[in-house]
Amino acid sequence: MLQACLFDLDGVLVDTARHHFTAWQRLAQERIGVTFTHHDNEQLKGLSRLESLNYILSKTDQSFSDEAMQEMMHVKNDWYLELVAQLTPEEALPGATALLHSLKASGIKTGLGSASKNAPLIIEKLGIAHLLDVVIDGNVVSKSKPDPEVFIRGAEALNVSPSATIVFEDAVSGVDAARAGGFSCVGIGLPEDLKQADFVVPDLSFITIELLNQKFFSH
Repeated sequence: MLQACLFDLDGVLVDTARHHFTAWQRLAQERIGVTFTHHDNEQLKGLSRLESLNYILSKTDQSFSDEAMQEMMHVKNDWYLELVAQLTPEEALPGATALLHSLKASGIKTGLGSASKNAPLIIEKLGIAHLLDVVIDGNVVSKSKPDPEVFIRGAEALNVSPSATIVFEDAVSGVDAARAGGFSCVGIGLPEDLKQADFVVPDLSFITIELLNQKFFSH
């Protein structure tokens, strides 16, 4: 039977991608002097903050010191946090809060597995912190997806095996991380984008505990 669920944050429980886009675009234009498009923003899915900055810097011939890069990441994050500070519980993605309540009521463990270092603030703003048993985020992991570290550490913290745990992901790198760690994975998005997921739904409102047990544990 299903023992635990691990959730990515952005694109699964909430959509702060637009805030990341706004902050990265402002940094690219004001500090680096390059354009940053929605296509560029898609390339940053699942990447760490430093990896994201390096992607943007690859668009320019300028070179920056480590100190300058640290300062740019700090500035971008401040701009992003100004936007995130305005998040409300109503901005949780469809089905997210209801599913977390349902899992909690059924005694199924829940965890967050995200590269975001701002995860604690975001889940607090969404009013779902009490519905998550563990939060494994960018403050405690050293390897980015598709490395499975974030999910393996989540399963260890919950004291469950990957085979009894389902991961919910919206990014290819996250799906790859889940599969590399021995987890089943439900993709959130479009089937053609997340071909390695076990199955794909548009959002969490399509998910029930009965469906998960039927899909993964009925054999």
